[in-house]
Formats: sequence, C-alpha cells, structure tokens
Amino acid sequence: MELIPSLPYDIGLECLIRVPYNNFSSVTSVCRDWKLQIELPEFWRRRRTTGLTRPVVLMVQARIEPKMKLGLFKYSAFPVYRLTVYEPESGYWAELPPVPGISDGLPMFCQLIGVGLNLVVMGGWDPTTWEPSNSVYVYSFVSATWRRAAEMPGCRRSFFGCASDSDRTVYVAGGHDEEKNALKSAMAYDVARDEWVPMPDMANERDECKCTFYSGKFHVIGGYDTCMQGQFGKTAESFDVSTWRWDPIDDRFFESATCPRTCVEGGDGRLYMCRDGDVLAFGKSTWHVVAALPVELRHVAFVTAWRGKILLTGSMGFNEPYNTYILDLQSYKWTKMDTPVNFSGHVQSGCCLEM
Repeated sequence: MELIPSLPYDIGLECLIRVPYNNFSSVTSVCRDWKLQIELPEFWRRRRTTGLTRPVVLMVQARIEPKMKLGLFKYSAFPVYRLTVYEPESGYWAELPPVPGISDGLPMFCQLIGVGLNLVVMGGWDPTTWEPSNSVYVYSFVSATWRRAAEMPGCRRSFFGCASDSDRTVYVAGGHDEEKNALKSAMAYDVARDEWVPMPDMANERDECKCTFYSGKFHVIGGYDTCMQGQFGKTAESFDVSTWRWDPIDDRFFESATCPRTCVEGGDGRLYMCRDGDVLAFGKSTWHVVAALPVELRHVAFVTAWRGKILLTGSMGFNEPYNTYILDLQSYKWTKMDTPVNFSGHVQSGCCLEM
C-alpha cells in the first residue's frame, strides 16, 4: 500500500503524521486512504510518541469590540462569547468557526470538553432568554465541521461538572435542575456513537462541582448540596469506569470548604489548584504550595494543563483585560504569554487538546 505515490508506506506515513492539525480537513479530502489513516488510533499514538503533537487550548471567551476610530477596546457588561483557539508553542490566536444556528453567541456557562480529535460544547444558558439548555454540539478537527449531537437526557441541568477520558467518552455529573435542586445523577456520552448511557448516582448531591480524570478514574470534586446553596464542601468521589462503580467517598479531600473551580490534572499525575494567591499541588492526601500566583492573575478565571505545564488566564480585577501565563511544573517558573487585546476578554470555560 502506498500512501504517497512512488514512496514506501513508512515514508508516506512519516509525511502524514507531520501535517499541522489545522490542515487535517484539506488532507483528508484528498483521498479516502489518507482520511482513513488519520482517523486511526494508531496514527495518533505514533504522532504522540514521536513528539509531533502540539497543545491547542480552546476557550469560551468574551469578544472584545474595538471602539470606532479610537484604537481602543470596549469591555461590554453583556459580552458575546465565542470560541477562541490558542497555540502556546507558536503564540497563535484565532477564532474557531461559529456553531451553526447560534447567532447570539455561545450559551452562557456552557462547558467545553476535548475528546480525541473532537471538541464538545455542552449545555449552558441561552444568552437571550437565559433558559438552560441540554444541547450538545461536536466540532471535528478532521473535517473542520460542526454537528448537532444527541441532547443530554433528563432534566435541563446547569453548572454541572464534566471531563473526558481523552479517547471517546465524556462523563457528566452533578449540577442543578431548573428548580435549583442540586443533583447526584451522572451519565456518560460516547462521541463516536452519539449515545448517552446512565451512570449510578453519586453518594452526594454536587452543584458547581469540578470533574477531572486522575489516577485512571473519573473524579467529581467538591460542590454543595441543595441545602447549602453556594457553601462549598470538602469531599470528593471517584468513579472507576472499568468496574462501573463509585469508590467510597473521600470526606477529607480538602482541609476546609473550597471552591473547586480551578482544580486540574497537570499531565504529570498530580492535581493542582489555585487558592489564596498560590498554586497548590495534591500529594499524599494533602495540598501544599508550589508557586505564588503572578499579581496579574489575582482573579483566575480558567486553568488547563498538558504534559507538566499549566496555563492560567485571569485578571487583576473587574473589567480589566485578561492575561495568560504558563507555569512549568518542573521548575515552577512562570512565563507570561503575549495576549492580543482582542483576545483578552473574560474566559468562562475551556479545555486543552494535544493534536
């Protein structure tokens, strides 16, 4: 089999694995064999093991509108949210094609999850009516197209947690229903099959929880029950996808009541979070400080990570432009990234894909 005429198969494959991710749609449209090759899991394992993948950060970010003829920028009290793309290694910023049929901006408080070569946009509130939605949209980086996916089953939930196994499945847990009742239900979405599967209920109700994959399990961290209404708890629980069971609840995950919004797995097997002006790491069942936050990140809005690096986006205060920093988890040194003014708006959620 020849992937490229007159070249051995291995040489042709070496050429294909070097194609930048933003050229996938062009390459896969050339011929059927190239499309099939790029969609194979083995293709991506080889691309990753040879060090050719690149981190791509995707964010639900407020659009900044330039003031006419003044060269200045306006930060709106009612921002329109769009999908932005940032490549930390090249410094490239761009805007992803809009979701078809959504003309008033992305749903408020929607969640972004990276799954394989897909980006999933899930839930949120209609920016005009403020009604919660169970809608799901999937963007394929192979075809550079959007599709409307199967809606989240059950009640229209808000402020839920979600995380991906990075392969094909998104796991969703907690949040609250339209009556502000916190939820303990959970479910899984298979992106390839476009199917939802119910999961066993959690032990606790968890509104505004944070979810991540850590130590091979789906973790649901923090949150609060209906009676507490915004008073965060200290516990966490994890789900073993191999046994399809929840583990016993960890009632001492946090030493004190903590908002878990900034918790993230660092790509090095450890959990990290921001609290009281510091970055903390989780080890041996305790949290300890590893670095102080830069002054420009006094208010952290978004945290993501890949292979031993953490990216943080935040500002010094209300209505201030957002800055982006990267923390190296080996040296614990900060690098401030160049952020164009039109990409300095508030970030609601995001994720990182290695492509």
